[in-house]
Amino acid sequence: MDWKLELVPVPVTDVEARIVQLTPPGSGCSIVIGAGSGVTEVQPGSLQGLQLVVPDIAAARAQLVERGVPAGPVQHVENGAMVDGPDGAWNSFVYFSDPDGNGWALQERPPES
Repeated sequence: MDWKLELVPVPVTDVEARIVQLTPPGSGCSIVIGAGSGVTEVQPGSLQGLQLVVPDIAAARAQLVERGVPAGPVQHVENGAMVDGPDGAWNSFVYFSDPDGNGWALQERPPES
């Protein structure tokens, strides 16, 4: 039996519509943003560790920065600590927060064969 994650609610304070659903390009899972009844009772800004995978971490970071997102540098885990610069498969990350303070990460996945 397949079990697939379809939707992640992200609490935010300022949306033009009551519920906004977004699906990242190539993803089978959507993100719904909003607050209150019908979305989530979790406080805006309280979600941490939301993660998106991308094929090119540098290009994805550049896209965020172009759009005004204050994204951190590309980093990787080395000896249990975060170190600046990219690394091998599944070990390159970029961290940023949305305007409400929800914490997001990009992770570079290996190229598809």
